Amino acid sequence: MQSTHDDPHQEAVLRFVEQFALLLTDGGMPRMPARVFAFVLADDAERYTAKELADGLRVSPAAISGAVNYLVHTGLLGREREPGARKDSYRVYDDDVWSAISRQRQQVMERWVAFLAEGVELLDQAGPGARRVRETLEYYRFMCAEVPQVMQRWQEHRLELFAGAPTDPGTQERGGGQ
Repeated sequence: MQSTHDDPHQEAVLRFVEQFALLLTDGGMPRMPARVFAFVLADDAERYTAKELADGLRVSPAAISGAVNYLVHTGLLGREREPGARKDSYRVYDDDVWSAISRQRQQVMERWVAFLAEGVELLDQAGPGARRVRETLEYYRFMCAEVPQVMQRWQEHRLELFAGAPTDPGTQERGGGQ
């Protein structure tokens, strides 16, 4: 097997992974889960063991453990085990991962709406604090009402963009297809 240090394609993937991970980190994702998630999105394999992730990212296997647990817990990666296998493998949980992320955000926004609605009732209605909290509440109510429609439009757009393309490329092995 060729060292990834000598493979220009793999070097380009890793440069992309590091830059995308920085964006994900800026958005609130912890650093190592961001790197693992970016790698799983950008690299060509469909499934990865912890060792493959560690080798691909050039980090220790110990660094991968917490990252994949975080990503599995948040629903961004799925954990699988083949019958008779001794090691778990990880893959993008949902083929339309960004819709999955948006659904999670929708649930969070709905909890915020419930909390803010209770908060507005507790505050002095004449004060500026109540006005700001009420505006925040109305913003999130608006977003909760709009997101499902946007998601439906995305699904339609996605079907048009990728009509005829496989949504799940199957079981391409690591390093295959090059």
